[in-house]
Formats: sequence, structure tokens, C-alpha cells
Amino acid sequence: MSYKILEKVKLNQVIWKVIIQAPQVAGNAKAGQFVIIKIDEQGERIPLTINDSDPEKGTVTIIFQEAGATTKRLGCLNAGDSISDLLGPLGKATDFGKTGTVVLVAGGVGIAEILPIAKYARSIGNNVITIIGGRTKELVILESELKKHSDELIVTTDDGSYGIKGLVIDPLREIMSKKEINLCYCVGPDIMMKAVSQATKPCGIKTLVSLDANMVDATGMCGTCRVIVGGETKFVCVDGPEFDGHLVEWDLFLKRQKRFAAEEKQAAEHFNSKHKNCIYK
Repeated sequence: MSYKILEKVKLNQVIWKVIIQAPQVAGNAKAGQFVIIKIDEQGERIPLTINDSDPEKGTVTIIFQEAGATTKRLGCLNAGDSISDLLGPLGKATDFGKTGTVVLVAGGVGIAEILPIAKYARSIGNNVITIIGGRTKELVILESELKKHSDELIVTTDDGSYGIKGLVIDPLREIMSKKEINLCYCVGPDIMMKAVSQATKPCGIKTLVSLDANMVDATGMCGTCRVIVGGETKFVCVDGPEFDGHLVEWDLFLKRQKRFAAEEKQAAEHFNSKHKNCIYK
């Protein structure tokens, strides 16, 4: 079975949105879950968060950033092309319920992952404050969509080209000093999630992080995505992807995330050298 790409939209120089025909996944997907994609029989399996789903149309929306060889290959596909495998929905769905004031923090392509969380949080009556950030204005995505599902939206950029100059943690600290926050939810670069968790811990603010670990089978069998949470071994694919950020052993997790860095770099360089015009053979 193959899964056809119905629509492809370029959000900026490195981030794409694709809408894929996948009725069974669309009919069961919930906020916080992800899929495993494989482009063809020779391709690797990679996890990508479900940004949106439409059960009536039978489609799922995926937003991804070109980084490694597989995401670069995926970026070369167009509407009408197909991928060979799309497994999901996987992972536990978001279920923190109605808790009061929820601050959502996202950076980079993590902004795509925070949108379904914002929709979920707002739909059940939470007061939603969303903070999103990127290195530059161009890298800030989905601002208008997030405004629709947030009571307040704050944008930061590292270079000050848009919104507040600085990191997402800066307005978070300001909010913590002025308001009662019942929950913080963070997704984005690993080092950002660690920093946010460290900032909220002294204040006793429950903090959930959505981990994007290296995966292979995504069924809990291979152990590639294991992480230590509260002194116990967990698997991101079946126990997550959401965990208590205050209990994650961040230094070990960050170290494990670099295990395949050399191979990933080699694969990306090979792709760039062979397929400069996005023609994959």
C-alpha cells in the first residue's frame, strides 16, 4: 500500500507542509501523536508529528524540516507522488485535561507540533498562552493559526527581526513572575526543552515535554528511543512522547541523541552530492 501526497506547501527555506492521504491514520489521530514514515523499500523509518488530521477527507498533515537525508528526500517529493509506508498514529495522546492557565512553549519546527496541543487545550476550556520562537522572522511558522487557538500569543526571534528579541524562555520567565501557571508544555530543540524544564522546576509548575528521540521500530522492542525518567527506563515511542520535564535525565538524553550524528551527516552529504536537483534514483 502507498500513501499519496495530495498537497505540498513551502513554509520557509527549510520547512515544508504536506497533506497525505491516509484514511485509517486520520480516523484515529489525536493531539500529541506521531507517525513513522518510510519513503520506499530502501529508505529509513523516521518519526514525524501529526500536525493535523481530517477524518472526513482521510488526510493527515505533516510539517517537517529538511535536516537529514530522509527529510531532504521527502522535501523533493511533490503532490501526486507517494511514500511506501505511513504507520500510526503512534504514541500516547495528549490528555492533561482542563487545568487552568496553560503556557505552551515551542521553537523552530516544534511550532508545528504545538498547534494541535493548542487546539486541544483551548477546546476543553483552558486559558492558553503560547510562546513561539525562531532564529529569524522567516523561521517563525503558523503564527496566524496559533492566534486562533490561543488567548495570548508571544513571538520571539534570536536576532530581533520580529517580535521580542531573545529566546522563548525570556517571556516565559516574565509570565511566571506575574501570573499563576497551572501547566507548561514545551516542544522544540532538546536543549530548549531542558532549559524550560529547569526554569519552571523551582516554581513548581508542572512541565510536559514532547521528546523527539531517535527511533527504529517504534513499537518498544528495539530500545533505541529509551530515556530515563524519574530513575526508570521509558521508551519514547510507546510511553511517550510526552514526559514530565522535571524528571527527564537530560544530560543522558542529550548524549544519546548524538549517537548517530556522524552517520546522519554522512548520509546528508551523500544525498546533497548526488541529488542537487531533487531527482532521486
